[in-house]
Amino acid sequence: MRWTRKLQLVIPTLLAVTACGAPQVPQPQNAPTSVPEKPSKPVELNVLDVAGNLQLTQGMIDEFVRTHPDVVTKVNATKATAPDMPGKLKAEQNSGTSQTHLVLTGTDGLASVVEQELVHALLPEYSARLPKLEEVYLPAAHEMQKLAQNQGVAITYYPAGPLLEYDPAKVPTPPASPAALLEWAKAHPGRFQYARPANSGPGRTFLMGLPYLLGDKDPKDPENGWDRTWAYLKELGQYVEGYPGGTTDVMKNLANGTSWMVASTTGWDINPRVLGSVPEGMKIATFKDFHWVTDAHYAVIPKGVSADVLSANLALIRFMLEPQQQAKAYDKGYFYPGPAVKGVTLDMAPKESRDAIARYGRAEYDRLIEERPKEQSLPAAQQVKAFQRWDREIGRK
Repeated sequence: MRWTRKLQLVIPTLLAVTACGAPQVPQPQNAPTSVPEKPSKPVELNVLDVAGNLQLTQGMIDEFVRTHPDVVTKVNATKATAPDMPGKLKAEQNSGTSQTHLVLTGTDGLASVVEQELVHALLPEYSARLPKLEEVYLPAAHEMQKLAQNQGVAITYYPAGPLLEYDPAKVPTPPASPAALLEWAKAHPGRFQYARPANSGPGRTFLMGLPYLLGDKDPKDPENGWDRTWAYLKELGQYVEGYPGGTTDVMKNLANGTSWMVASTTGWDINPRVLGSVPEGMKIATFKDFHWVTDAHYAVIPKGVSADVLSANLALIRFMLEPQQQAKAYDKGYFYPGPAVKGVTLDMAPKESRDAIARYGRAEYDRLIEERPKEQSLPAAQQVKAFQRWDREIGRK
């Protein structure tokens, strides 16, 4: 009867497990049902930047802390890459503690958190806490706001690219079309470069701008409408030695002569030359009949934050969208122009910004921004699909 004895031992164990239930994974809380106009006591905010946005907004944040001591005591800022950010948020939320209170992200990170539902819906739930976005935004910035699907707020904006940046000593006549770039790359293997689009503004702008230049069937459908773009990138890839994980390494290669020509944007052209990491004499070129692919940075609030933290975040976002704060987004050209709202001009910017743009800006940028068509970046789901396909078919080599 040994089996009877074993059964007598097992049954109480099973009953105990059933009574206790299976181990529970903590779930992130929903948005607090009541969010105070002001935190019950000042909070300390942890901000994660995955877009280099603090270069544009650190001054705004510092001034908010200084002028709103009853809302925020301190802001701790950390940085990470856009591809790493969703996993970090998910791990925090599964543990039941959202240590990250606010994320500053580009469209790459935005696409991931929207798709994975890692952040709070801010609109229309908290519209009263924010400016009337449809009234204050520049028209193209308002279009970029739509990409957030109500789960974030655009805080900076620029037309971006695609642009080519090159060393005029090595490239006397830059290509004026994708076909000409391909021929140039064939003749100069390893000398053209762009970064992995999933973690690079210039990389994804180059990727999303090609369907307009190549006449693809549907520039908004990377899966079924980009036959020419994918074929082009595969052929071009035969003459590209490698794809760095971020734009900084691309610019280093341009500066040290490893690359002679790279994919760029207005900001990545101006800012590295201001900082001295790229020689001042580098030039830019545009493809004939190109379309700008616009870009933006967003503030998103991870699920699981407290009502007080959510209240402080909303106050901070509202403050950052004030015109006098937006003028700081001119920075040193990193996101040129930078402001997302109407009525913000360079003469409102700090003197350091005005001096940098006067010396390192390009006179043709304002004309091109005015003249050339502007196309919204891909929506979140399509952007993720485009990045995944690029990683799978182009970047694997």
